[in-house]
Amino acid sequence: MYMVDEGFESFYNDEGFGPIVDTRPVPSHKLDYYRGKLPDRLLQYWRAYGFAGYSSGLFWMTDPDDYSEVLNAWLYGTNFHRKDEYYVIGRTAFGKLVVWGTKSGPSLTIVTNMAMIFPSDKSDRIKDGYADSMISNWLAATRRSSLDEDDDDDRPLFERALKALGPLAEDEMYGFVPALGMGGPARLDHLKKVKAVEHLIFLAQLGDPKIMLDIVKEAKDRGLWK
Repeated sequence: MYMVDEGFESFYNDEGFGPIVDTRPVPSHKLDYYRGKLPDRLLQYWRAYGFAGYSSGLFWMTDPDDYSEVLNAWLYGTNFHRKDEYYVIGRTAFGKLVVWGTKSGPSLTIVTNMAMIFPSDKSDRIKDGYADSMISNWLAATRRSSLDEDDDDDRPLFERALKALGPLAEDEMYGFVPALGMGGPARLDHLKKVKAVEHLIFLAQLGDPKIMLDIVKEAKDRGLWK
């Protein structure tokens, strides 16, 4: 299989995210639309591999258009709303969202089950022209354990959910029913296959998300990081 760069090769082979599942080709007009908004390296991945699932559907490289309403639902009313042009570029089987900002880079991670937004502004590196290397390094540094969801006994759920519920389609995720935000337990027998977009918008409506501390920014503001 053709590898765009070392970052993708590490992600695909070394970290075991291959083979690709349920891929959708990306039309040329969509590549043209996102050129200048998202890194060229990401568009190279799209062109080569499509919008697709990896590691049996644990992780999905997404079409941002599919998640625009989801992103608006999560960011509306926060300081991030309209601060940048944000796009969901990846999501996990359990609905964690990886968000790229045109000016701020890989600046937001939304942990939807816990209603938490983790900011990490990379504007300086974007201005310095590191967008492509940041995308490549992001993939190379991705670990399956960081994408899985633990149950109430701190046991990873994905492989058990895959066996019990079957593989996900590209528009599906494993959702807790009732949702954790409604007091439901994090247990395998409370997971169901749900439509990803509808469920993520539903989770956003359960209450305002908690904005977590940007550790790097805090360290810089205190003079501890240059």
